[in-house]
Amino acid sequence: MNVLLLKEPRDGESGPDPYIKELAAHGLKATLIPVLSFKFVSLNTLSDKIFQPEKHGGLIFTSPRAVEAVRMCVDERKQEWEASVKEKWNSKSVYVVGKATAALVENLGLNPLGEDTGTADVLSKLIIEREDKNIPPLFFPCGSIKREVLPTALKENGVPLETLTVYQTAEHPDLEKNLRNYFTEQGVPASVAFFSPSGVKFCLEVVRRLSGDQLAHIKFAAIGPTTEEAMRAEGLTVNAVAVKPTAEHLSAAIHRVLSAPQTCKKDFKPQD
Repeated sequence: MNVLLLKEPRDGESGPDPYIKELAAHGLKATLIPVLSFKFVSLNTLSDKIFQPEKHGGLIFTSPRAVEAVRMCVDERKQEWEASVKEKWNSKSVYVVGKATAALVENLGLNPLGEDTGTADVLSKLIIEREDKNIPPLFFPCGSIKREVLPTALKENGVPLETLTVYQTAEHPDLEKNLRNYFTEQGVPASVAFFSPSGVKFCLEVVRRLSGDQLAHIKFAAIGPTTEEAMRAEGLTVNAVAVKPTAEHLSAAIHRVLSAPQTCKKDFKPQD
């Protein structure tokens, strides 16, 4: 059975995407179609802030792209980073959501906290428990369409925070073409997995249109509760949600809902 993954490929990793690999271990053929495109912005400002750790109480990363933006700044001033700046940040708290983000933070030489929190909501609770209200502001490099859950929670609990938009998110320019090609060549997938509310926003109507009267046969999966919420808000039945936002947990959830055989039309053609 085929599974369609609406997500970005993992940058800097050799071999198959871990989600494709895990689903293959369950006997499922997965195809990845990138949903988003990114443009980095405000890198000069970001560099100034990253290389002045004494002005902040710690760091917060909720996406791999934000870490990538920092990596670009670090690469420009590598010697300075290794000489003193990295250790100054490591004397503070560096918070993350998810294992992918944590791994990138570790590659910077930093020690991440909170990788098992899974969502910004849960991470905010960890930060509130750990941090004093009298610290300098935590620094939160983020994307242009970040949710306000974490900033709102910290503000309401008196934890100082400074945000900076370091990348802008838009629909991938080839998204609809790639989806049409997929449906034409492989037919309606047994399962479609969404990995962000943005993915729901940019993909769902196209998936509905291409699936036609086969839509009800698709088992929809979400990487976590935030994405699940966005899917349900669009009227989707969410059949599987990963307990944690990892390839292992999502693959297991999809495998469970597809354990009963499901047949898709082999001669399916996309709807106009």
